[in-house]
Amino acid sequence: MARKKADVSPEEMDMPFEEAMKRLEEVVQRLEEGDIPLEESIHLYQEGVTLSRICGQKLEAIEAKITQLVEEDGQLKQKAFRLEGEA
Repeated sequence: MARKKADVSPEEMDMPFEEAMKRLEEVVQRLEEGDIPLEESIHLYQEGVTLSRICGQKLEAIEAKITQLVEEDGQLKQKAFRLEGEA
């Protein structure tokens, strides 16, 4: 059964963000060198896409957990964090 584009397996999500980002940087650097066989380039590209998804999903999960304290009517209240311009 084929995976959806945005799916990342639970095993892949176990990878710490910092490790995934470091490996993604290594993959990009290797691809930019351009002196690798086509098959290896394809493999590295696929690995990079997966690593990018891992990082993106981890950042989205963290963003969903971030709250900000705001003062309303003299009391501190928690609100979901939103960047300016987001709905």
